[in-house]
Amino acid sequence: MFARNLAAFFSGFAFCFLAFAGAVQAAEKAPPASLLWVGNSFFYYNNSMHNFLLGFVRADGRTDARGTSVTISGSGIEWHDMKSYLRPDGIGRYSFVGDNEIVFNKPGRQFDGVILMDCSQCPVHPKLKDTFYKFAKKHARTIRANGAEPILFMSWAYKDKPEMTQQLADAYGAAGAQNKARVIPAGLAFANAVKARPDLELYQRDKRHPTLAGTYLAAATTYATIYGKSPVGNTFISGLDAPTAAFLQEIAADTAAAYGRK
Repeated sequence: MFARNLAAFFSGFAFCFLAFAGAVQAAEKAPPASLLWVGNSFFYYNNSMHNFLLGFVRADGRTDARGTSVTISGSGIEWHDMKSYLRPDGIGRYSFVGDNEIVFNKPGRQFDGVILMDCSQCPVHPKLKDTFYKFAKKHARTIRANGAEPILFMSWAYKDKPEMTQQLADAYGAAGAQNKARVIPAGLAFANAVKARPDLELYQRDKRHPTLAGTYLAAATTYATIYGKSPVGNTFISGLDAPTAAFLQEIAADTAAAYGRK
C-alpha cells in the first residue's frame, strides 16, 4: 500500500512539474503585449519598425500592444546595456497616445519581450562573430531574468552581397538554438522577395538600409513569427499600393511558416 501511494505521489508530482514546465514555455511563446526593440538604424529607418508592427497588430483588432525602440546608429550587440534598459519603471514607464497625450503604464516590468539584433555584418565578421554569440547568450539571460522573452532578429544581406543571406541565417539560427530563443527570419524574407520580384526596391541607395517596402516586409515577418498569424489580408499597408503590400504579406507569411517548420 505504501509503495503504491508513494508511486502515485511521484506520478502526480511528475505530472504537475511537466504541466508547470509546459505552462512556462507556453507563456514565453504567448503574443507579447509590449515589446522592446534593441538594435540600430535597420530598426529606426522609416519612422521605426516597431510602429509598423503595431500597425499590423492594431489592424488585427488588438488595442493593448505597445512598442519602444532603443537604437544606436551602427551599434553592435555588445553596445547595449540590457540590464539598464529593463529596469522597472524605466524605459516604457509612459507612452504617447492619441493627440500627443501621455499615458502612464502599469508600474513595474514594462516589457514582455525584447527583439534583439546585432550590427548588419557583425554575426559573420571574423573579428566580431564571437562577440555576437557571447552577448546573445548574456542578453538572453538578462532578458529572461527580468521576466521577458528574448527574440532574435535575423537581418538581411547587403544588396550587393547576397551571400550574406545564408551566412546570417546560419549565425542567427545557431544563436537561437543555443539560447532557446525564437528567430525572426527577416533576412530570408528579403532574399525571397528579391528572387520573386527583383524590380521591387527593398534597399536604400546605400545598399544596406531598408526602403519603406523593406521595413514593411520585415515588420510583416515579425508579425507572422511573434503572433503566429498570417499577415495576408491585413488592412495595414503603410502607404504602399495594395498589390505591393499583398505581395510582401505573402512573402512574409510563407517565409515565417517555412522557417518555423525547420
